[in-house]
Amino acid sequence: MNRAVKIGIAGTSTALLTVGGIGAYNVVQAMSSGTTGSGGTKAESGFDPAAVSSEPPSDAKAVELTRTFLDQWSAQRLDRAASDTDASATAVSALRGYADGLHLKKLTFRHLTSAGPSTVTAGATKVTFDVTAQVAGGTWTYASAVAVRQSTNGRTAVHWNNSVLSPGLGDDQSLTAGTLPAGVSTAKVVASDGRTDLSRFSSLRGMAATIRKNATPSGGSAGTGVAVLGADGAGVKTLKVFSRGKAPVIRTTIDASLQEVAEAAVKDPHLQDKPAGTVALDWRTGHLLAIAHTGADGDIAVNGIKSPGSTMKIITSAALFDRVGLTPNSPAPCTDSLMANSQLFHNDSGVRANPASTLAQAFTVSCNTAFIKDGFHYLVHGQEASALHDEAVNVFGMGSWSIGGGVATTDPSIPVDAQGGDQAAQFIGQGRVTATPLFMASVAATVRGVGFKQPVILPGQHQETAPRPISARTAGYLQSMMRSVATGGTAAPRLGGLPGVGAKTGTAEEGDHTNGWLTAYNSRIAVAALVEGGRSGVDSAGYVVRHLLTGN
Repeated sequence: MNRAVKIGIAGTSTALLTVGGIGAYNVVQAMSSGTTGSGGTKAESGFDPAAVSSEPPSDAKAVELTRTFLDQWSAQRLDRAASDTDASATAVSALRGYADGLHLKKLTFRHLTSAGPSTVTAGATKVTFDVTAQVAGGTWTYASAVAVRQSTNGRTAVHWNNSVLSPGLGDDQSLTAGTLPAGVSTAKVVASDGRTDLSRFSSLRGMAATIRKNATPSGGSAGTGVAVLGADGAGVKTLKVFSRGKAPVIRTTIDASLQEVAEAAVKDPHLQDKPAGTVALDWRTGHLLAIAHTGADGDIAVNGIKSPGSTMKIITSAALFDRVGLTPNSPAPCTDSLMANSQLFHNDSGVRANPASTLAQAFTVSCNTAFIKDGFHYLVHGQEASALHDEAVNVFGMGSWSIGGGVATTDPSIPVDAQGGDQAAQFIGQGRVTATPLFMASVAATVRGVGFKQPVILPGQHQETAPRPISARTAGYLQSMMRSVATGGTAAPRLGGLPGVGAKTGTAEEGDHTNGWLTAYNSRIAVAALVEGGRSGVDSAGYVVRHLLTGN
């Protein structure tokens, strides 16, 4: 980074000087220029800052004084130039900072013009001029101005402030030229292709801004030009670009093509503008490939914490397999209704009673009563009803993990101390059970990948592990049942005929409406979707999921 010293304000002139070996030249000039005035004392010019006239100097006097000031400055007789100001000590330091910070080679002032009384400095006449400065990396041309005041003895002086050398320059700011400093160029947050800016996707703009603040960029090359530095030396803004650099990038795991699909999927006409959110990830690695949402309540894809309905039957089934030793062929009678802990439960409309149903059959048609009966019978022991929570944590990785980059996500919840009707409701994803599309996509990924891979948005980020890997036996059972749901069960109207797809639908009651869920996987991705107000999972979230599984 180029060294820059704090600077002050400058004026204009018609003088021109080529500066060679400017550092040594400035020292000689400073030693030979004689005594200077200082801010608050009478300067060499005879201007008395303690007795400033309220009457502005004439245009002619203001231009004459400005020309003298600029002639001295352009010749790098900085002490003499500073003595023509009303704060010479401050001015000489600032003028030296200007030369040093910009690595000044030549300075030209032209087009001196009186602009009449200053509207900023009372009792002063404004003189405008153009500046051409040959600095490190190129030539910088800009317009500037000074305000000239006079004291009651008729002597004039340039009023010093830090906006003359560069209009708008703050008192605690300085200039640099050459390689542009860090902070002047903003890193781009890009997709996995290294090119596509995530800010182009409406669902990811806020997330990209957060990642930009928290992640470390790589690559890129600095441009050259003139920039303003803050008091801490960091770049504030660019004033002139000589050569454009290449912005550093923060590469994410997002698949640009799939993100395009996701953005369109959550706006599918079948949803009738209902709020929707979807997440897709690579089940082999846990890399997040797409995150999209609509609605006015934020990103419901990663923060839409809702009861997940029957998609929770994936975890319920896993608990029955792992803790009880059931199989897909174990009995799971499907009745029209069932009483558990004094609460009456029903099936969704269209689910037929089947007293001889197996667990696999109940899963395929999403029979609530079958899962409540088996879950409540096998996994609840008096007041102890933590089995579903433990399965979700130990096998499916439920917990407070971060996807990275400082992006906020909402944790799912399956209470460890379910009581009353919630002891039964949890097994069908109701009661106090909550989840997000992010978590439910991870659940499907755990089944297909035969193991939990924590979802992340930054490649190489640390990934939490589940305390106990899902067994090959349990994963195999779940894959078989989820395949049945996609080919001939509740998801078949949307996903039937798609190769290698496993799925689970869900419809969750919330107040006076329902929310539609669907989570699924194919040979490449796992995906989940939530549609608030969807009357069923397949007829709302099903459309979103199909778009992502088919890539169009």
